[in-house]
Amino acid sequence: MTQPARSVGRSMAENAPIGVFDSGVGGLSVLREIRLRLPRESLLYLADSGYVPYGEKSPEFIRERCRSIAAFLLEQGAKALVLACNTATAAGIAELRELYPQIPLVGMEPAVKPAAQATRSGVVGVLATTGTLRSARFAALLDRFASNVRVITQPCPGLVECIEAGELSAPATRALLETFVQPLLEQGCDTLILGCTHYPFLKPLLAEILPSTVTLVDTGAAVARQLEAVLAARNQLAGGEPNTRFWSTGEPQRLVEVLPILWGEGAAVTYYPG
Repeated sequence: MTQPARSVGRSMAENAPIGVFDSGVGGLSVLREIRLRLPRESLLYLADSGYVPYGEKSPEFIRERCRSIAAFLLEQGAKALVLACNTATAAGIAELRELYPQIPLVGMEPAVKPAAQATRSGVVGVLATTGTLRSARFAALLDRFASNVRVITQPCPGLVECIEAGELSAPATRALLETFVQPLLEQGCDTLILGCTHYPFLKPLLAEILPSTVTLVDTGAAVARQLEAVLAARNQLAGGEPNTRFWSTGEPQRLVEVLPILWGEGAAVTYYPG
């Protein structure tokens, strides 16, 4: 995640919206945390569902998507951008910071540090996409924070698609999740990092599958705190009447159908062809 920017005064209207994007609906887990932390902020959310999942795509492709979406959200007046996707952050945030040095950017990264601090057995499991696990950013996190623990990584192909469909407790989702989790448990994992923003929506299902001794760790709340710090440092915290707008690069009706499940309320969704 970014470090808080130093105060630069009111360079943009404080009531401008915050732009948030993800490969699909997973970033709604982060959007929920932002709304809880910053209830007076207006939000723009773009689900890049026409290209989901990012996890198996090349870093070059993901960087192109990040450039396109960031440009669109800034055209909508966003005062800050949140990359609510671990894979997009790993592939694209460095380039976006070069392109938009004046815009606060907050990204995601797997919660290796808090997990390493929380484990009692010394074994930490990571559920994430292939793209995140292969990234240099993730390798650097392990080098920096996990030298004294054993980290077992588990790519989860197919899981994002289940969540995109709103199938949070379906038998197929449960079977897939059990397949990914069981090897980690067999190796003594007592702390599990949810390394994709889609996965927090599976916490109720994980609570049924995992022993009560296993701790789940994700970074949505930390990202919301970081965003608050960045905006406060720039005197850009909002004080107006908030609203939230949604776009999708996939079929808008699919997002309309899962919003009540994943966001907690319905909303209109506009198609974005970019």
